[in-house]
Amino acid sequence: MSPAPLPSRPSALRVWWAAIRPRTLGMAVAPVAVGAALAFAAAGRLDAAVLLATLACALLIQIGTNLYNDAVDFERGTDHPERLGPLRVTLAGWASAAEVKRAALLCLLLALVLGAWLCVVGGLPILAIGLASVVAGWAYSGGPRPISHSPFGEFFVLLFFGVLAVAGSHWLQSRTTGVVDVIGGLAVGGPAAAVLLVNNFRDLDGDLRAGRRTLAARLGAQGVQRAYAALVLFPLAAWLVLAVAGLPGAVLGLLGAPAVASLIPRFRGAEGGAEFNAVLADTARAGTRSALMAAAGIILVSLL
Repeated sequence: MSPAPLPSRPSALRVWWAAIRPRTLGMAVAPVAVGAALAFAAAGRLDAAVLLATLACALLIQIGTNLYNDAVDFERGTDHPERLGPLRVTLAGWASAAEVKRAALLCLLLALVLGAWLCVVGGLPILAIGLASVVAGWAYSGGPRPISHSPFGEFFVLLFFGVLAVAGSHWLQSRTTGVVDVIGGLAVGGPAAAVLLVNNFRDLDGDLRAGRRTLAARLGAQGVQRAYAALVLFPLAAWLVLAVAGLPGAVLGLLGAPAVASLIPRFRGAEGGAEFNAVLADTARAGTRSALMAAAGIILVSLL
């Protein structure tokens, strides 16, 4: 069967809306929200300007990484017309690789500008996290050995979109950090890493042909299913641990348990790109909602 024809180019707004992959953006917002909630519980206040700048930086780095991945995967031949995942604007011919790369660079430069101010606010720890995040955003798809072509992509997500993002957001607001940031960061990063795992398992055949040896390739089908279950279930345990450890509002994160539990059999039984894409989107959505509910609960209880 020949692949479906790629859609014709729509309006510029739709092109760039598709390019930034809006379904992934909640994964940038969630760790900032959790870090800010932990800071509020510790210090009883939040700096709104710092919070908005932190959110903007996180979103710009996420968008820049998405754009760069779109362009570079097309140039490397990893993305091809037979791919099962959501549309990529470079592959579809909606934008050239050079245009998408320039947009990615603009996002990362804007993140650096905002990050420079946050470094003044937060000092050397924020400088270190910020520089590492920008470099990692490039290294995920670029360089001679891209992280996205290795088994370490999920670890990258857990670290940068989980632990470091939560710890950095907490530090910027209260100048403190601790084990709660690790627990909260892993709770946020787990579903984000699960999204990448679903993506790589869906694209496994094409990735192997392109020479990519992701974690999905190393684990095999049963190993991937176990890893996915662990990544989406861990946050429920983490929110409970935080609640018992003195942040009772975190228990609101458990309200996402039914949605999370339904994802595991859906992933196990998924067949074809459309079903995997639906699981991927719902995994991102469930993880974001659970994190935001936990953050809201922590703040609400702190106000009482």
